[in-house]
Amino acid sequence: MKKLLLTILLIFFSCERAVIDLQIIDASDIQGQIRSHENSEAVLVNFWATNCGPCVEEFPMIVELSKKYSESGMKIYFVSADWEDQKKEVKEFLIDQGVSGVSFLKEEGGDNEFINDINKDWSGAIPYTIVYNRKGDLTGAWEGKKDKNYFEKEIKKALSI
Repeated sequence: MKKLLLTILLIFFSCERAVIDLQIIDASDIQGQIRSHENSEAVLVNFWATNCGPCVEEFPMIVELSKKYSESGMKIYFVSADWEDQKKEVKEFLIDQGVSGVSFLKEEGGDNEFINDINKDWSGAIPYTIVYNRKGDLTGAWEGKKDKNYFEKEIKKALSI
């Protein structure tokens, strides 16, 4: 009986945890992911790292907005700038934050090329957020932590075009 109860509890708690598909990617992979939503969904991409205080502070709010606007046609992706050997920590952070599905870890090396390929106006500072409308056009991009009102204004702008 104890083994049965233990098995049931293990199944229950393992089902409760979010499923994360953390993919190591480069800038062209991100651009391809964004293009895959053209004519169907607007896309917000947030670049962050586990050791970035402002990134971690705004993260729960972005997750909340992801849930709020997903049915309106907004897809939100997270791209970690952590080192590849921190993949386990990144995955645990995402799960703890309630993120599920596909998220990304930037491939190591080629930082300047990566930054310029994402957006030539990006200095490389994080958090960095970039927003595209349903047509795939860039509608907003900013460095640094912003509040919920700022994010919602940018999301609504992308969804309305």
